[in-house]
Amino acid sequence: MTPVLPPRFEITRAEIERVVSAFYAACRAHPGLAPVFAAHVADWTAHEARVSDFWANTILHERCYVGNAMQAHVQAGNVKPGMFSTWLDLFDTTLHSELSPTKAAAWSALAHRIGQTLRAGVVNRETLPGGIPKLGNPF
Repeated sequence: MTPVLPPRFEITRAEIERVVSAFYAACRAHPGLAPVFAAHVADWTAHEARVSDFWANTILHERCYVGNAMQAHVQAGNVKPGMFSTWLDLFDTTLHSELSPTKAAAWSALAHRIGQTLRAGVVNRETLPGGIPKLGNPF
């Protein structure tokens, strides 16, 4: 039997879903991020449910997310390293508007760690051997 792990911090599934919904509403209105998501997301309800599962898995240990977030970002093809700071700024704004300061700070710290990992995967894809950047728009 697998032990049940405590949540990384106190938050409910409903709060996760509320944050995810508010965040993607902000993404759809953002001039830089909206086109990136629009190229890949046709069903926002399903996308938000999947991302809510990711966060519930990560924070609450629900074991409900099936997928590979790194692979999804790399395979998207239009996610660039410079987008992660924009994504994290918008996510932080959403967290602080939807949650208590304590919950927002805890989730933000986790999101920034995950964002660093995802960005590193994209940077590795965007560089040639020896760390030489590929030519093209970094954003």
